[in-house]
Amino acid sequence: MVPEARTCYRIHNSKTRKKKKKHHNKYPRPWEYYKKASIMTTETTTTADPSQLFDKLEEKFRASGLGEDKWYVLATAALAGGNDPELSGPLYTHLTRQPASSSPEQRQRLVRRLREALVKSVSIVGVCKPLEAIMAINEREAEPDKDRSPATRAGWACDEENLRRGMAWLSKVYTGDAGSTLGLFDDHPDFAWISKNITYGLYLSDRQVLDDLETELVVLAGIMIQNLRKETHWHIRGIRRLGVPVEDVRVVWDCVQLVADFLGLKLTRVPSVDDVKDV
Repeated sequence: MVPEARTCYRIHNSKTRKKKKKHHNKYPRPWEYYKKASIMTTETTTTADPSQLFDKLEEKFRASGLGEDKWYVLATAALAGGNDPELSGPLYTHLTRQPASSSPEQRQRLVRRLREALVKSVSIVGVCKPLEAIMAINEREAEPDKDRSPATRAGWACDEENLRRGMAWLSKVYTGDAGSTLGLFDDHPDFAWISKNITYGLYLSDRQVLDDLETELVVLAGIMIQNLRKETHWHIRGIRRLGVPVEDVRVVWDCVQLVADFLGLKLTRVPSVDDVKDV
């Protein structure tokens, strides 16, 4: 190598080493990078008082045709599907302070309804968040108010009757779109089987505690709070097909948005009620 070339090589190599050294020293200890990444991505629970949120939800339902005692079904599902399911505890306390929950029998009925909303939510958001929610409620229950009735699905069987019941409810929500929707899973039949036998058979078609509208409130709120585009479309359409007027569906949509805003969640991908035309 000629002297000029060696000089150029030394200069270039020195600059390269300096750059590498600077880059290497940004995180001299690898675990510091992962610690910083964890801090940036970990969700934190809100410390704001949720009572005003609950009052707003109740007020909106009272002004609609949805029924005064259904707002907390939506709230339970949305909180369970959001980032702070432990807020189900304050929701329970808020409800027990109302005149409609003044006796142990009334509070037992209340907790049966909250519990069933969470059981149904398992099929929408998975099991862990509803577990957090029911434990938060359980911590706040007084002994006389506890409902220890047998499990609602005790004795359940994955049989033809279960399939018939599940398909009947699925067809009521999807009507003429049931076949094409299940057909989306032709290449992955496990998901069609789960939808028919478990999601709709075991969970959503059960009517021991919650009725049709309350069940669909659980489903729509639990899906929408997760910012899921396709399924939110399906269930805005589904609740309309149950006969709920468009103005009341807007109330449902607005209430889920209120919960999302309180939790600091951005629902950027869900369609509006007016976006759903294929009712």
